[in-house]
Amino acid sequence: MTTFEETTHDIRIEVEPNFLEDESAPEENRYVWAYRITIENKGSRAVQLISRYWRITDAFGRIREVHGAGVVGEQPQIEPGNSYQYTSGAPLETPSGFMTGSYRMRALSGESFEVGIPLFALASPYESRQVH
Repeated sequence: MTTFEETTHDIRIEVEPNFLEDESAPEENRYVWAYRITIENKGSRAVQLISRYWRITDAFGRIREVHGAGVVGEQPQIEPGNSYQYTSGAPLETPSGFMTGSYRMRALSGESFEVGIPLFALASPYESRQVH
């Protein structure tokens, strides 16, 4: 499995995308991926994930943006040296695409900051030309 990672402000984000054959219907232009995110606090202060921003681009260059509070209905607090993991998903109308984004984090001191989510590829076996 391919993983993608990025570290910003001592917060390491690792993404592992996985094409979901069983939930996809290529004949209907429906391609679905799950992605597992691990958020690791490598710093010395506790942080809380407040909100998320996603930028999803399909193989035709069409962009969909998603904003929301927390992730999977939670706004987890992550202590120094600990990590938080969740799984979510994304459908596309094309057999490949890309996702990237950011999380807004808040330190317990009240300071808020953005943490980058690495650009990662959504690739399926139905894509004849891989766009990595």
